[in-house]
Amino acid sequence: MDREWNDSQPIYRQLRDRVVAMILDGVLKEGDPLPSVRNVAAESRVNPLTVLKGYQQLVDEGLVETRRGRGMFINSGARNLLLQGERQKFLAEEWPRVYATIQRLGLKPKELLDAGASRRSSSKATEEER
Repeated sequence: MDREWNDSQPIYRQLRDRVVAMILDGVLKEGDPLPSVRNVAAESRVNPLTVLKGYQQLVDEGLVETRRGRGMFINSGARNLLLQGERQKFLAEEWPRVYATIQRLGLKPKELLDAGASRRSSSKATEEER
């Protein structure tokens, strides 16, 4: 996990968001264990209680389960639950701003699709070069 923190929100929330991103990106899959609280705390140079608080949010949201003596594991269906919530959040919070910018700039749907397609093909070429 990245060690860089920003001041816009508490560190435990940023930890939670990083785990969510790892689940959405497929880095962590259903049934996978979360990195241990101690390891994350040491690598990130934060208090273990901060890590535990971030992990507890994931438990409270039903994304992660605690197995006594074994650690914390990604619940089955966690990715689908996250996708549903993140899509709703995007449509409610981000899309109105994006749409307003599209309108303000007078962009046409074809321009947007072409820009997206060229971005995808250039990122694929970059991945193939690695």
